[in-house]
Amino acid sequence: MSSFSLAVPDSWWEFDIRPEGRDATIRALVDDRVRESPELAPYRTDMSAMLRKMAKDAHDSGALYMGCMAENFDGFPLSATVTVSVLGAKNKQGVALSTDPRAIAESLRAIAPRREGDAWREVTTVEIPEVGTAARTYGVEDVPVAEGDTRTLRMVLTQTYVPLPGTDNQVVLISGASPVLDLAEAFHDIFDAVTSTFRFV
Repeated sequence: MSSFSLAVPDSWWEFDIRPEGRDATIRALVDDRVRESPELAPYRTDMSAMLRKMAKDAHDSGALYMGCMAENFDGFPLSATVTVSVLGAKNKQGVALSTDPRAIAESLRAIAPRREGDAWREVTTVEIPEVGTAARTYGVEDVPVAEGDTRTLRMVLTQTYVPLPGTDNQVVLISGASPVLDLAEAFHDIFDAVTSTFRFV
């Protein structure tokens, strides 16, 4: 695909998520962060493990890019990721689907919670400056732990589907996720702000 740019907050981490460069890059980034903020030293191992897991999950899911936050507040891990992937817009029979944002939005199903604490999803379209209209879902959803695994993990999730210029069957998926459900509204706002910086280069 054509190149793209995306801006995440200064306190977030950006690094090579490919297996061959992952560990060395994470080690160097954590060392730099601990030098800047010595109070993080006791959490070095936890932060490194969290970043390695985020990077592996992103790479295994086919992501081309990942930005993430991994903080530790009084022993409470606070984490979130934003990934960028390219998806083929095809149904299970291999027939090409529309990449029109309104058609994508119509094909995505909203989930209404039955009880407090249930998973939920809203479906809408958004305008991204210099990019145009995109379909979006946001909510709190049950996400598979791994492909083919029946176990799920409940996550704050914002997913934005941007048609890929020059193709008629591919979309760029910008996905923001966090396991910190109590801060769902705040993370939806953060993911919206990050996604609004997406540009094709």
